[in-house]
Amino acid sequence: MPVIESTYKPPFFVKKGFVSTVYSGLVRKVSLQQERERITLPDGDFLDLDWSYSNEKSNKLIILLHGLEGHAQRPYVTGAAKLFNNNHMDAVCVNFRGCSGEDNLLYRSYHSGATEDLEAVINHAILNKKYSEIYLKGISLGGNIVLKYLGERTLVPTEIKAAVAISVPCHLSGSAKELHAFKNILFHERFKKHLVDRLKIKQKRFAEDLSIKEIESIKTLYDFDNVYTSRAHGFKNAEDYYEKCSCLQFLPKIKTPSLIINALNDSFLSAECYPVKEAKNNQNLYLEMPNHGGHVGFIDKKNIYYNEKRALEFIKTQAI
Repeated sequence: MPVIESTYKPPFFVKKGFVSTVYSGLVRKVSLQQERERITLPDGDFLDLDWSYSNEKSNKLIILLHGLEGHAQRPYVTGAAKLFNNNHMDAVCVNFRGCSGEDNLLYRSYHSGATEDLEAVINHAILNKKYSEIYLKGISLGGNIVLKYLGERTLVPTEIKAAVAISVPCHLSGSAKELHAFKNILFHERFKKHLVDRLKIKQKRFAEDLSIKEIESIKTLYDFDNVYTSRAHGFKNAEDYYEKCSCLQFLPKIKTPSLIINALNDSFLSAECYPVKEAKNNQNLYLEMPNHGGHVGFIDKKNIYYNEKRALEFIKTQAI
């Protein structure tokens, strides 16, 4: 579909991408009551799912996926869940492996292309929870997973009606280069610290797979993906992981109506992360590129973010 012209106009004080990104990540608060459910995955590991519900019984569900080192209580996830709950739809916020406050059981964890875990959640929602209308929304890394899932499969369950992906690093190698640039040094160091701290915990149980010396060699996020992400998940190295898991290559095959919202002032995204050609050549793919918003920083009125309102609008247009 043609690229959508964005109507997003942020408050003056958050027009800069850095400000909107930091404010949204560290300052925003959302109150939401959630109920936790643990499901067992086909490989014996587990996922913790945090559910919230509409005030009235609903057969509609939105599945929400967080970003790198996030979890199901991050405001960019709970904010969307709350809005959809208030519009007659249940929500489940997925904690990726190891992100719910407890390390997962296996040496592997989660990564940008781990669509098998999303598939497990979808199957659980259909077979065990009996939802007949399912919508997907992924943020950042979670957005890449959603789009890759939809594009890499020949058959997608008919219950899945639409998807929304926000601040998506469609081209992982390009996005990695941006994160390593000096302009993003504060974000880079924060992500790296969280990842390495969790890896140290995992190393105690899997010393035969990873040495302390190897952990000490990690100086950058690229090092982390070379030392751990790629090896733990069956890739040759970081670049092999980036190449095989970038959703960009799967966008032409998406048959489910899908909306991507990537801000033009998102410092995490490279030029390849704005898939204009792919959107123009796929009638099911919609691309919106606001001038402002930073990385998941689409601040708007009444603590409801622009991307959350747009996700609701888009999904309503696709609903039965």
